[in-house]
Amino acid sequence: MSQAFAQTPAPPAATADPAAVDALAATAPQTVDQAVRVDPAFVLSKIETWVVGFQRLLPNIVVAVLLFAVAFGVAWGVERAFRRWADQHERSNLGAVLGSFVKWIIILFGGLLALTIVIPSLNPGDLIAGLGIGSVAIGFAFKDILQNWLAGLLILIQRPFGVGDQIVVNGYEGTVEWIETRATIIAMYDGRRVIIPNANVYSNAVTVNTARPTRRSQYDVGIGYGDDIDGARRAMLEAIAKVPGLEAEPAPEVLVWDLAGSAVNLRVRWWTQSKRTNVVHVQAAVLEAIKAALDSVGIDMPYPTQVVLFHDQTEETDGVRGEQREGWPRRPGREPPRPVRLVRSPRGGDPSDGPARQGAVDGGGGHP
Repeated sequence: MSQAFAQTPAPPAATADPAAVDALAATAPQTVDQAVRVDPAFVLSKIETWVVGFQRLLPNIVVAVLLFAVAFGVAWGVERAFRRWADQHERSNLGAVLGSFVKWIIILFGGLLALTIVIPSLNPGDLIAGLGIGSVAIGFAFKDILQNWLAGLLILIQRPFGVGDQIVVNGYEGTVEWIETRATIIAMYDGRRVIIPNANVYSNAVTVNTARPTRRSQYDVGIGYGDDIDGARRAMLEAIAKVPGLEAEPAPEVLVWDLAGSAVNLRVRWWTQSKRTNVVHVQAAVLEAIKAALDSVGIDMPYPTQVVLFHDQTEETDGVRGEQREGWPRRPGREPPRPVRLVRSPRGGDPSDGPARQGAVDGGGGHP
């Protein structure tokens, strides 16, 4: 160990020879012009070195360019093949996305091979390893973009809907114009266009209105309690059977759906083509035919009514089932009921039946 240290040359002293320092200072540039002055011989030697190096690398550059051109041609051919296959299967969106993705993978691979030919010291494995380390940061930075791209690819592969379908997603309803790698483009019925990220489309509920050739529509029609239900049903079915655009199978139907406060609600159901233009126009024609048919047979279509009875307007029959009138006219051949204030008064009516009637009214109607 001591010999090794003895053989090691000693580092130069901190203070150099004063004569050498003076010589160096004498050769140093004293002005800006001297500092920026370029030696032509030095420049020519540098250019000569570059030209010689380029001549040596020229064969490698030619081979690399040819290899990259071949890779680009293969990528272009693969993309065209994907698009042709997708067009034959009516999946042009999927062909565009997958073809573009495979094309850029091939181009990237060809570019790496070309670089290794031009720069032999370049190791693609080290470059890929470096990209792998940085992919975590890239993934966090482009998380939304990658998520939308993957969601768009899954939508195109699974194909829950396609271009031309009419869908409802996140409250937006319209016709699908195109499915890109980032978003789904929908043309709304009012002429506007909405662009929804594929991640939202894939993770939310989507209603596909044109998933089947036909679609059922329905509407509730109220008739009076005193009207004939069978007569109303026949009139409505005969009227809507003449509406153009209505599907014969399944046949239209009218169902008693609700005994509401002021009407008997009948639900009318029919089938049309699933496109929205068919649904809207047929429904308008059906409702118009129903209104005309019910008017022609004299069936009432009541509107909601509300009866307000003040304390001094209540009658002795209030609260008695089968006798309570709720403001309707008296029945034929019968006397109208007396106001309850006269029944309870000692001077009103027969004193013998006053307490009994008063008890019936108080017990059934609950009026004070």
